[in-house]
Amino acid sequence: MKIEGRQARWLIAFGSRLLQAWARTLRFEVDDRAGLIGKPVSQSYIAALWHNRLLLISFALKRFFPQRPGAGLISASRDGDLVTDLTHRFGFDVVRGSSSRLGASAILELGNVLASGRDIFITPDGPRGPAYELGPGVIFLAQKTGAAVVPLNFEYSSCWRVKSWDRFVLPRPFAKVRFIIGAPHRVKATASPEEFESERLRLQTAMMSLVERR
Repeated sequence: MKIEGRQARWLIAFGSRLLQAWARTLRFEVDDRAGLIGKPVSQSYIAALWHNRLLLISFALKRFFPQRPGAGLISASRDGDLVTDLTHRFGFDVVRGSSSRLGASAILELGNVLASGRDIFITPDGPRGPAYELGPGVIFLAQKTGAAVVPLNFEYSSCWRVKSWDRFVLPRPFAKVRFIIGAPHRVKATASPEEFESERLRLQTAMMSLVERR
């Protein structure tokens, strides 16, 4: 079913209000291993979160990092159109493209966001997976811009799992949520495909170290 026009605007408005009401029932606990919350912005980061933990990210960033403006990388697909409008409602900008295979124009645009002092947000196994497999795009971007990657994760005391490619996670109302902010990860320059793969696996391991329930 194609959703557009007035129907799409109504769905986005309803979804935004529902998400905020849903999130307000949750009990948040923050594990800030990077020491970033409440600190002045001294540098911009690439925030990275696995796709199946995506639901609460705009709400959490707005609540815990109000001093850090940013932009999210969102798929150029039709589904991405809805997510783009929803992201704008939380006050974040959007760059369209694939996080697994960043094109030159997307890298340039994301680099400009970082250079302006804002953060960017990426789901490095999106938009189609495989789940928990880090695509090369985030490595290219980190090497090109010199920005560190901050791994993020959400863990829930109680949740549902959607029958999707990544078993998307939905927290049950009134669940306890642990928002984990990992230490900034520096991606090294590489001179060969083997070195590049080693860096890809090193970041993937750093992100997986935050995941308690797969």
